[in-house]
Amino acid sequence: MKYFLFIYALAVISVVSILGFRGTTFTEPPLEVFPDMDDQSKYKPQGTSAFFADGRTDRIPVTGTIARGNLKDDEFLHFGKDGDAWAKGFPMPVTSELIELGAAKYQIYCTPCHGGTGDGNGVTKFRGMVVTPTYHDDRLRDMPEGEIFNTVSNGIRLMGGYADKLSTEERWAVIAYMRVLQRAQNASVEDVPQANRKDLGL
Repeated sequence: MKYFLFIYALAVISVVSILGFRGTTFTEPPLEVFPDMDDQSKYKPQGTSAFFADGRTDRIPVTGTIARGNLKDDEFLHFGKDGDAWAKGFPMPVTSELIELGAAKYQIYCTPCHGGTGDGNGVTKFRGMVVTPTYHDDRLRDMPEGEIFNTVSNGIRLMGGYADKLSTEERWAVIAYMRVLQRAQNASVEDVPQANRKDLGL
């Protein structure tokens, strides 16, 4: 029995000596019996390399390289173009889900300047931004959706672009909601289906 206890104590002391107590902060790399792929040969960002003539590890992508999922081969969807002209309409079905997405993004990114109804009376107007266009004039009502998409994506005059903040679908969704705001401020009785006019007292 005493031999067993002696061997057991020796094993415990050996394990603690090698691995340390739980929670111990080590200053040296840990002992790895089976390192697997934890420690690999690699270049770190902005490191140096003797392999390349310029000594840099960071490499410029080969000309024409496109990251997976970033191929923009649909000019309507990604650029709002129909040949040389701005496209009219939407490159995807306009559904209630798309409009709800646009409303949510509009509240975040557009309301501060353009106001909740798109009349250009956002909070920035009261803090020094004098000119913010309203959506409710003929120029923007008649503007092709593709041109609006280009404006939302790349900005215009004092307005910055939102391509880095909104996905392609989200930008189209904002435009769909913008059209809803325009229709809400410029609707006529003829826009209401016959079946629903009685509900509105028309």
